Amino acid sequence: MTVTRFAPSPTGYLHIGNLRAALMNFMIARQQGGTFILRLDDTDQERSKQEYIDGIFQDLEWLGLTWDRIEYQSKRIGRYMEAAEDLKSKGRFYEVFETPTELDLKRKKLLNMGKPPVYDRAGLKLSEEDKARLRAEGREGYWRYLLDQERIEWTDGILGPISIDAASVSDPVMIKADGQVLYTFASSVDDIDMGVTHIVRGADHVTNTATQIQIMKSLGGTPPEFAHHSLLTGPQGEALSKRLGTLSLRDLRANGIEPMAILSLMARLGSSKPVELAGSIQDLIDGFEIGSFGAAPTKFDAEDLKPLTRAWVQRLPLEAVADRLAALGVPADVQPDFWAVASQNIDVLGDLDRWWTLCRDGADPVIAPEDADFVREALALLPARPWGPDSWGQWTNAVKAATGRKGKGLFMPLRRALTGMDHGPEMAALMPLLQVVRAL
Repeated sequence: MTVTRFAPSPTGYLHIGNLRAALMNFMIARQQGGTFILRLDDTDQERSKQEYIDGIFQDLEWLGLTWDRIEYQSKRIGRYMEAAEDLKSKGRFYEVFETPTELDLKRKKLLNMGKPPVYDRAGLKLSEEDKARLRAEGREGYWRYLLDQERIEWTDGILGPISIDAASVSDPVMIKADGQVLYTFASSVDDIDMGVTHIVRGADHVTNTATQIQIMKSLGGTPPEFAHHSLLTGPQGEALSKRLGTLSLRDLRANGIEPMAILSLMARLGSSKPVELAGSIQDLIDGFEIGSFGAAPTKFDAEDLKPLTRAWVQRLPLEAVADRLAALGVPADVQPDFWAVASQNIDVLGDLDRWWTLCRDGADPVIAPEDADFVREALALLPARPWGPDSWGQWTNAVKAATGRKGKGLFMPLRRALTGMDHGPEMAALMPLLQVVRAL
């Protein structure tokens, strides 16, 4: 059975970059009738916070990305220690003691010599007496994984055939001196234990994947199929990482961006398929092809979410917004006509508030000095309430006959007097909804 996972760290709020991995793994699982696991990488107890965990739940639920089970890495520490002992017994874990400063000096020396900054495996040469002496000096040991220095190869679902020489990669740190289990190790143990069959993640993880394939095999497991999606840039090709704080899903939600707009864009962005507003998540699942995505950096512009949101909002049926309209105070018998008018003149659902305020309370009239006498005469000719769909035509025809004005010179001053705006809905449809006209 197909098993995928999304494994965010609850050290911040989810942003648009996180979503690509979540969505792709979700769609693969749903396409195959498999299992989608939400796995919280919360082993960093200092930076992981409950508010971020809650935020992850809220964001995924808002988007409609449902998970089949949830796992917390913080609850699996015992399992990681068990796996670590197994790899120690196999000679694949070794203890090291270098400080960050010492490692930095080693890297700089190798770079100055024109060599790749690969860890020199000095820890392998330490005797038990050496280790005891280092501990007596106040140093704390931490653990690295001993890579087989051979080529690691796999066929990537997006990038195609990949081959990485493990000799060009430093033996990764698996467990820190304070006992914190790091991502590379915890994730490898989890993916094997949980039977994960497919993993989609960012191209910045390619080297991690190479080392994790070895780790998984040394644990006796079969590595899943990997695919690495391109990284997002800004609209001009600039690094997006510096702007991700302003592209959190919760901020997009607060700004009125609709879930289906986000999902429709992210399900196609960077692929050979055009971005189209989907009618449902199932439509996205049915049309998803991991092989249609390319390796080149992908430009993301948050502005592209606005027309998709506008199109989604404008196609919503009345029953989808009835509760929101009721909360605004729109009477049930007025809702159909109000929604028919307002829906085609909003960018986000939050714009409904200003349109109902206009209808309920009226607007400050905008009257040019040269139109003051004309507007005063026109207002005296307003037909009696209740106004209907023919009232605007009746009124403007009467004003035209009385004043001789026509065209823009007739209609624009009257629109401004009633709505305070130069543009908006057809006045024939809007006028019956106006409960107050302040220009009177």
